[in-house]
Amino acid sequence: MANIQSQEKRNRQNEKNRKKNVQVKSSVRTASRKIARALDQKEGKGADELQLLQKSFIKTIDSAVQKGVIQKKTASRKKSRLAKKVNAQIKQQA
Repeated sequence: MANIQSQEKRNRQNEKNRKKNVQVKSSVRTASRKIARALDQKEGKGADELQLLQKSFIKTIDSAVQKGVIQKKTASRKKSRLAKKVNAQIKQQA
């Protein structure tokens, strides 16, 4: 346990930031799961709906990058992999 005032404050700040980061990461995972479920469904979603989900995911992940929760390259990799899957699904439906 810290007994220095500045370290106690730092601990409070770290805990507050940790809670924010957990919330942001959770929203990214939720958006990822939504689109994964849409891609895995047997009857398949329409191209418009998939693109809407993709846009929502990209917005969520870009927000996380802007807040400093995840790194830019990680976000770029996730968006790229998602785009490949979505494009393949749309091409398969056509």
